[in-house]
Amino acid sequence: MTKPGRHFWWLRRWYLIRRSSNSFFGSQWAGGVVLVIFAVIALVLANLGATKEWYHYILSSEFGFVFNDLAFEMSLEHWIDDGLMVLFFFVVGLEIKRELIAGELSNVKKASLPIVAAIGGMVAPALIYLSINAGTEFEAGWGIPMATDIAFAIGILSLLGKRVPTALKVFLTALAIVDDLGTILVIAIFYTSSINFFMLGGGILLLLLLYAMNKQGVTSVFLYVVPAIAIWYLFLNSGVHATIAGVLVAMMMPVRPRFSKKYFSYKVRYFLEDFKMHDRKSHEVLSNQYQFEDLERVKFIANSAISPAQRLEHALNPFVTFVILPIFALANAGVEITDIADVHVLGKAQGQGIFLGLVLGKPLGIFLTCLAAIKLGLAVMPARGTWGLLFGVACLGGVGFTMSIFIANLAFGGTEYVDLAKIAILLASVSAVLLGTLVINIVLQKQLRFHKGGN
Repeated sequence: MTKPGRHFWWLRRWYLIRRSSNSFFGSQWAGGVVLVIFAVIALVLANLGATKEWYHYILSSEFGFVFNDLAFEMSLEHWIDDGLMVLFFFVVGLEIKRELIAGELSNVKKASLPIVAAIGGMVAPALIYLSINAGTEFEAGWGIPMATDIAFAIGILSLLGKRVPTALKVFLTALAIVDDLGTILVIAIFYTSSINFFMLGGGILLLLLLYAMNKQGVTSVFLYVVPAIAIWYLFLNSGVHATIAGVLVAMMMPVRPRFSKKYFSYKVRYFLEDFKMHDRKSHEVLSNQYQFEDLERVKFIANSAISPAQRLEHALNPFVTFVILPIFALANAGVEITDIADVHVLGKAQGQGIFLGLVLGKPLGIFLTCLAAIKLGLAVMPARGTWGLLFGVACLGGVGFTMSIFIANLAFGGTEYVDLAKIAILLASVSAVLLGTLVINIVLQKQLRFHKGGN
């Protein structure tokens, strides 16, 4: 006799797959894993004889739109770097604004350590790079080793488990956000071509419009969309990199919700009472119009009690992490290794500057500035943190990847140096992961042996 439910094994299997996928995509390390997978796929596509031609052909293919005399076309690679990545920088801008207003950067006590660490972690790599490449054709790449990839760094730290103090994860997150802000400023100031002041002026005027809308209490996200697209287009044609527009628009987004917590609590209680009053035991909501309207009102009140900035960050974060960044990796990590000289890129000044800047400069810059700030009483050690763990976290700061590749495109785009820079970035990022993981594991093992010995 057939057991009940035997024919529905596929339903149980689907449920388990859904539960596992939700657990994976909800983890902090998932974004880093997905980035690695797509970076490897890109390397395979760019070097496999059967795929490398169409891989480069697709990336260089141009498309866009034509409207009367107006034509707007870019290659797929440029659409990704100057279009999709604007959303990435928009979310980064939202994160920076949140941290400045209500997060780890909202007061001097919280912000001091990650700020000084980020500054040290940007200055030291740039100095190391310039000490090797100043006055050469590679000099423009000094900004490449300054960046930290937040998705990779936080992902690796999360993979190390709960033994790593939460305060250190918070510290690395805040450090990476300050690092992102510094990188954005570097791009805006030092990697900007000749400026079209007419286009830039138009973009600034629209930013002022968004600022005025914010101040007037406009909370409808839709009303910000059209000006934001226009700002992106104007910045794209102004000479200032278009991704800066994403950050600036984020700074204009309202952080105050339409309804306060007090108003939300009062109205929800009122509608719940009304919901109970119209309840009919024999009828579900489907056939009870009064209850349906109460639920719709609660949904509206709840949505309006969240600020537009927070709603957008929450909605766009998964899309950026699991769609935009993997696409960027797929388009930019596909470096064609044509001969053995490419593999030996670390023997050249350019590769040495990038590798040493990320693997040596980043951890030393972060750790030494933290050491100075804590010893001088300007900051405090993160809770349950040790000097060993702090150095391990500083090593993970050398994972440049996304932001470093992005700056490499700006510094060397259109030349043969860009692919060599990307190879050095990949080698340095892998080395930083291995070094940081090794240091943290050694420190954690020592702590475990110490506690066991003490018991």
